[in-house]
Amino acid sequence: MLVGRNFSQVRVGCQWHPLRSGAFRPSAGSIVDLQQLSAHYEPPAVRALETLWGKSRERAGGTTNLLMAHLLDTAAVAELLWDGLLAGSTRSALEQIAGGPGRGRRMFAWLCGVHDCGKATPVHQRLWPEGADEVRRSGLTWVEAAAVAGVKKQKRWRHDWAGGLIVRELLTSAHWDPEQVDWVWPLVAGHHGAFPSLRDVQEPKPAKGQLRGTGPWRQVQQAVLDVFTAELGFENLGDVQPTVVPSRALQLQLSGLVVMADWIASDERFFTGLDDLGRVSLEASRVRAASAWQALGLQRGWGALDVPGPEAFRDRFGYGPRPSQAMVVDAAHKMGGPGLMVIEAPMGEGKTEAAQAATEVLAARFGADGVFVGMPTQATSDPMFTRTRRWAGSIDPDLASRVVLLHGKRAFNNEWKTLLENAGESLDEAFRGVDEFGMGDDPYGVGSEVCGPQERNAPAEWFLGPKRGLLAPFVVGTVDQLLYAATRTRHVMLRMAGLAGKVVVLDEIHACDVYMSQFLAEALRWLGQAGVPVAVLSATLAPAQRQTLFDAYLAGAASQEEYRADIPAPRGYPRVTTAWLPTSGSARFQVDATSSWREDLDVAVRVVPEKVPGARCTREERERLQVEADSGVGDLLASELADGGTALVIRNSVARAQSLYGELRERFPDDEVRLLHARFTVSRRADLTEESLRLLGPDAPRSRGRRLILVATQLAEQSFDVDADLLITDLAPVDLLLQRMGRLHRHEKTWRPDRLRAPQVFVTGFEPRAGREPAFTFAGEMIYGRHLLLRTAAVLPGAGETWSVPVDVPTLVEKVYDADMPLLPEAWQPAGDVAGREQGDRDRARAEEARQFLLSPQGDHERRTLAGLHYGGSSAGSDEGSLQAAVRDGDQSVEVVLVVRDGEDSVYRTLAGRNLSVNGDVSADVLDEVLGSAVRLPSKYTESALQLSPLPGWYGHPWLRRSRALVLDARRTACLEEFTVSYDDEFGLRQIKTPIDPGTG
Repeated sequence: MLVGRNFSQVRVGCQWHPLRSGAFRPSAGSIVDLQQLSAHYEPPAVRALETLWGKSRERAGGTTNLLMAHLLDTAAVAELLWDGLLAGSTRSALEQIAGGPGRGRRMFAWLCGVHDCGKATPVHQRLWPEGADEVRRSGLTWVEAAAVAGVKKQKRWRHDWAGGLIVRELLTSAHWDPEQVDWVWPLVAGHHGAFPSLRDVQEPKPAKGQLRGTGPWRQVQQAVLDVFTAELGFENLGDVQPTVVPSRALQLQLSGLVVMADWIASDERFFTGLDDLGRVSLEASRVRAASAWQALGLQRGWGALDVPGPEAFRDRFGYGPRPSQAMVVDAAHKMGGPGLMVIEAPMGEGKTEAAQAATEVLAARFGADGVFVGMPTQATSDPMFTRTRRWAGSIDPDLASRVVLLHGKRAFNNEWKTLLENAGESLDEAFRGVDEFGMGDDPYGVGSEVCGPQERNAPAEWFLGPKRGLLAPFVVGTVDQLLYAATRTRHVMLRMAGLAGKVVVLDEIHACDVYMSQFLAEALRWLGQAGVPVAVLSATLAPAQRQTLFDAYLAGAASQEEYRADIPAPRGYPRVTTAWLPTSGSARFQVDATSSWREDLDVAVRVVPEKVPGARCTREERERLQVEADSGVGDLLASELADGGTALVIRNSVARAQSLYGELRERFPDDEVRLLHARFTVSRRADLTEESLRLLGPDAPRSRGRRLILVATQLAEQSFDVDADLLITDLAPVDLLLQRMGRLHRHEKTWRPDRLRAPQVFVTGFEPRAGREPAFTFAGEMIYGRHLLLRTAAVLPGAGETWSVPVDVPTLVEKVYDADMPLLPEAWQPAGDVAGREQGDRDRARAEEARQFLLSPQGDHERRTLAGLHYGGSSAGSDEGSLQAAVRDGDQSVEVVLVVRDGEDSVYRTLAGRNLSVNGDVSADVLDEVLGSAVRLPSKYTESALQLSPLPGWYGHPWLRRSRALVLDARRTACLEEFTVSYDDEFGLRQIKTPIDPGTG
């Protein structure tokens, strides 16, 4: 039953004064007894509680939802989050904050429920005319002209900021310690996605108190907070006070959980309006919340895990652990607390399985309830999704269906599509706003298809809405999803709430460049402070990168601006380094190394010189030299594959890959040559990737005498489980060159022709020159820079020499990336000095560019609260495109959807020839085909592409209204100002009759 404080309010003239009354104890489980409530509050106060609205009837199922009902609904949802979703580590941390075991759950429910107390103000109550009239009739008024003036001065001053101000004042009046007040009020003020400063939440002066409310409003605000607090079982506001100030990372996680509880409790299908205060109670809200929880199908991860024994590895993966895998699992057992684990092992060593086994140990020991696996690209995320589902299912068969694939093109992953189709629901649709007055960018709830309890064999639909993917228990996606959590963006708290309570695994982390590494370091700071175990995997990690990772994580764990980790020098390879920060004292480290399960391969690395055109060459000369280069590779392949076998050719740009493919298809039968790059449509690229893995994967049958050549770009560089007999690759920095070599002779049992049984790598894409530094192709130099290419060229073995892999890997990487190590021949040194200075300047500029978007500006990492977090610099947009542009430096590129139209009066068609309409209207049966026709254009087309718009029939479509259409003619060509492009399923998108395109794959 709702009860008031131990005083009531009596209105005298324009003032209400407190009157003492006897203590009141509600009977458990009863609904509001208005007679008893009136005994503790004078009629005006009761009328206010009966009238203040939280949701308009238009957004509450046709009936007004009282403010008190929404506060209690949110608290009831929070209780279910505690019971059914929060990780053990999170619950333990909140128990400690609240003052001990048994206190955390109720405090958590209070923090979630109190979020909308700011709606007990004119700034909110005036927004809905019908509700405003009722409030005025109850005796609460405001001067509309002053309210309008205040809103005009500060449009952002709404109920969330008002709530922060109210909570700060009332908790202070309840004698809370200032340090406790300081971290709680931003949770209320920031629950719509951005944290204001204390200065921001002050009411605009032109409002003259008419937005916050004066006179009776202040007592009503006190009554709302008191009644809500008592209904949750607290004696008074002072009884709620925490005993420990949480870290900022835990505050950010808490804020995300507040938002999550609010969004669920705002779903009108399960929380229809209650306009009768007599029917409002916590027990009634618990019934509503339980119904919503069951219908939404929200589920936690693995719950409380037992620490796996030595037999677990074989149970999970079907074979006993290799020495390096056993070493990693043992390191996880020895860690003295949640920390950072860096696993360095060669390609094909089994790092993924080692990390998964270690994850299980870390989760069991430190109370994590799920995992996030971050991969460098969408292409590498897809096969990892399959592997993660297989691993999760080996722990518990029910867990495989809870794994979410999280990247922008997941709709074209066949396994993901099958998983959702089996669920029988529309899961990736737009969502309504949580607040109908000015908060339209705050999506909540689920689609309109769910009605009643379900038996699901797919991830809960709620997790698939915007900004919510990381809240699912098991997530595989691009590393961008982690980096987004380090950006100053709206609702960043949802991303942190999703990461905290998990084990985070980051694969191929060396792929993060200087720009992305700023966001990675910021994310590691927050994860370190949150006590999230992190495992980082790499085959080719530079020593400076390793140092940066540990410095960032331990700085967060220590809540310090700077931290220089004194990491023991690793010896041997494969190796694992772990670090954690004990409750007291300095960081602890452990370094272990062992031998690889495979013998070292002596890889012959041979240079295939390529004549590189100079800056003044004509277009015809460039084309001639490219033809010569392609012909030379064709001759080499014809010779080396004379007895059959498989070859992988990696080019540094799409244009070079397309050009070579055109040469090879003239020399070899169609079924012997494949092309893979990023300028195919998303659906075609997904099919080609799947075909490549099927033809060249570990289980692919190899027919004697049969040839297969895959020409690819950087898509095949890492986390691409193919096994080639021969590798031809453009020159790239040594770590990436070694990654490409990881696709060579990957599996011991694969049949190979006699002449290809010894691994060989042929390096193309540069021109050695006598007495001076080599010349590099335009594409290679633009992508990687001269500095690293020069140093990599300097370590290439001479005639008759080999690289021993994997034993040489760490030494080669260290040589190239240690700029202080003399490496270049004397004749190259002048060019090397210039290139080194240019690279340093470029790296510093890119790092500075990234810092403007970081969640915490430099110098702010020792702050104690979230106040002002979003108001310290540039903010990135919240949509996927803006976020990706913020965390991945580079020239802007635009994605377009390809359609075909033969003439001005004809209908639009899909690439496959299916009719749309004269306006491009898309029926449900061709929607996937249209969406699958998206392709990202090279950056040089951006200016022209930005002028493109959706087709007329797309403007009303939720998935296509923001898509730019590139209309191809009957010949499948289109003009982008001075450029003409074509598209076909064999070559992908390419430029016609223009100089060679230097863009990347």
